[in-house]
Amino acid sequence: MTQIRSVALVTNPLSGQGKGEQVAREAARLFAARDIAVHEILGSSAADTALLVRKALADPAARPDAVVAAGGDGLVCVTLQALVGQGVPLGLVPAGTGNDLAREVGVPDDTAAAVDVVLGGRTRTIDLGTVETGDSSTPIWFATVTGTGLDARVTLRANAMRYPKGPLRYTVAALLELAGKLDVPYRIELHGSPDHADGTVIELDAVMVAVGNTRTYGGGMLICPDALIDDGLLDLTVVGAMSRLDMLRLLPTLSSGKRIDHPAAVGYRAATITLTAPGAPATADGDPVGLLPATFQAHAGALDVLVP
Repeated sequence: MTQIRSVALVTNPLSGQGKGEQVAREAARLFAARDIAVHEILGSSAADTALLVRKALADPAARPDAVVAAGGDGLVCVTLQALVGQGVPLGLVPAGTGNDLAREVGVPDDTAAAVDVVLGGRTRTIDLGTVETGDSSTPIWFATVTGTGLDARVTLRANAMRYPKGPLRYTVAALLELAGKLDVPYRIELHGSPDHADGTVIELDAVMVAVGNTRTYGGGMLICPDALIDDGLLDLTVVGAMSRLDMLRLLPTLSSGKRIDHPAAVGYRAATITLTAPGAPATADGDPVGLLPATFQAHAGALDVLVP
């Protein structure tokens, strides 16, 4: 148990299309009502937010007992870049579109209840992943799922859309992306897999390849159904080449949070995964991280999260 007397409250007013600001304001009020010292962090950009979190953690006189992200998975990802390795737990107050990390660890989608979870001080140690592309100067930490190919293109399009709100945006974005080219040739290399020889290489045409530390993304879409957040491995879901009609049939299944049941969908597990595909974008926790090739690595026990 961790005694919580002070928090750094990280806010993204754009989370959940404006919900983040409202939720953060309410969380700050609830913390203050419980005599918790609150240091509010609102950066002008992702890089600025991470810098401000680093500064808060580096100040011995004002070092918080927890860093609380009042937003969605994207804000969590930004916060992780400064928080990992600091020995301070992460608290979650869901206010985003997806909130998949909060869902995975059981944090309720209610501001007062989420604040109570933070103040309860109970932690769970979870794994994180890193992704490193040619566009990255350093590896990027992620907590949920990194998507590539059609998967990433849908996420990037959904992030740019104002309507519809909520998870339905991902379905609409997917329908729009289906009008373009679907599959590209992938090369997948696995290291540290309990099921395959070290250095196993798989080459195939695929519509998308998702690398998951958690089971879901996009507000509950079950893309890596067998992923465990504390097994020291990343799960890989490969959706191989298929027709547009088959993809259209899969979308309702994915959107409703059900397991994909199609012979072209194959799963793997490994500690380190390298993906190569021409022109395929990648996203981590819903934010762009560059183009493939990329190397993904699991980091066991990398973070303590405050949980019910």
